[in-house]
Amino acid sequence: MNKLNSRKAAIVGCGFVGSASAFALMESSLFSEIVLIDADKNKAEGEALDISHGLPFAKPMQIYAGDYSDISDAAVIIVTAGAGQKPGETRLDLVKKNVGIFKSVIPSIAEYNKDGILLIVANPVDILTYAAAKLSGFPKERVFGSGTVLDTARLKYLLGDHLDVDSRSVHAFIIGEHGDSEIVAWSSANVSGIPINDFCEMRGHFDHQSSMDRIAESVKNSAYHIIEKKRATYYGIAMSVKRICEAIVRDEKSILPISSIQNNNYGIDDVAISMPAIVGKNGVESLVPIKLNEKEIEALQASANTLKTIAKDVL
Repeated sequence: MNKLNSRKAAIVGCGFVGSASAFALMESSLFSEIVLIDADKNKAEGEALDISHGLPFAKPMQIYAGDYSDISDAAVIIVTAGAGQKPGETRLDLVKKNVGIFKSVIPSIAEYNKDGILLIVANPVDILTYAAAKLSGFPKERVFGSGTVLDTARLKYLLGDHLDVDSRSVHAFIIGEHGDSEIVAWSSANVSGIPINDFCEMRGHFDHQSSMDRIAESVKNSAYHIIEKKRATYYGIAMSVKRICEAIVRDEKSILPISSIQNNNYGIDDVAISMPAIVGKNGVESLVPIKLNEKEIEALQASANTLKTIAKDVL
């Protein structure tokens, strides 16, 4: 068993998301060591150098390019490796390409590190989280995906904007697939404990259904709009990675909607989807059962079945 360094992270994949995540983690001062790994070693070296040059303005740390042998003591291994989503391409279109990449990446990680936490960020994140759990042999509480952490942040941002209130006071989750079948858990949404519709009325909004539909669609299509305009999304997801790493490194036991393998939760089994979970130093501590109505449960089960069908085809 390797002795893990709780202040060390590895990032596998140095594209837009991997390098933005490395930058966000450097700024956060959570880690004292970050190793960057990429199929293109020059790319990893360039990113490490570029970020390192800003260290005089931050906190001391080591950030360098390495290979899989350098991850043996990393407490958190963040996997962003994979083909990016192209304009007009759904997250699920990517699946075959990226499962193929994972078939080489995940066993290489497991060869050197069996005790860390695998945080999967590459898309489609739910299928790849499931693939990583199967290919790594890690206990399922130590393999999870960024899931709908970013989608949930987008939802809070849009609700905060709609209600003219601090988005940090909005408590609401996107659950299910990180993608086209994702669900807003409206029945448990609230603003500082006040049910969402009551708060809307306090702020002069009464057309609940059309607002809910518009906001849910905006969240779902956010990535497509950004990709259309700037070809990739990376800052929002990098900040989501930083947030998840905070929960792990500080053992915060924060409740985050990460993607993990379900065990007969709402009748859903043996598939990775996003549900709120307590996240700490050992990974996923437990799932948090939030209040869902019948329609939301049906949509969640349909989302899970969609993913299960795809996973069967590619794994």
